[in-house]
Amino acid sequence: MPNISTFPSKVQIPVGSRDKIVALLNQQLADTFDLFSQTKQAHWNVKGPHFIQVHLLFDTLAEEVFEYIDKIAERATALGGEALGTARLASAASRIPELPLDVVEDLAVVEELVERYAELAASTREAIATSQNLGDADTADLFTGQSRTLDKLLWFLQSHLHE
Repeated sequence: MPNISTFPSKVQIPVGSRDKIVALLNQQLADTFDLFSQTKQAHWNVKGPHFIQVHLLFDTLAEEVFEYIDKIAERATALGGEALGTARLASAASRIPELPLDVVEDLAVVEELVERYAELAASTREAIATSQNLGDADTADLFTGQSRTLDKLLWFLQSHLHE
């Protein structure tokens, strides 16, 4: 992750904590942006007997994930940091495994996305705790909302795998 500039801010969080929170936000931004793009990749390329159902589902998932990209980036800048949100920066920093391009069968793609959504959900829970430990209830609240959304989306995905 590149160096993050810190700009003056009257937010009542110590500068050292703000720097750590901005780094945390940028990590979550990279992971969230990557998950969004992988979900769109799945949406565009899925094939199989459940095509229309999962094609539409993946688009819905991507829309819900996308909402948090802007919220996370704006929180980083509100704290006096920079949002590192280009596709290249996100790709370089993301901890989410790449979606295999050779997996296109509908339920196989769902299984792949389950793993990626679960990974982001887990790191988001860690981000909640880290934000709280650094004294930033507002960032913790942002991540709590994202966590709730990810759990719902994970449920949507996993429900397709039950017979």
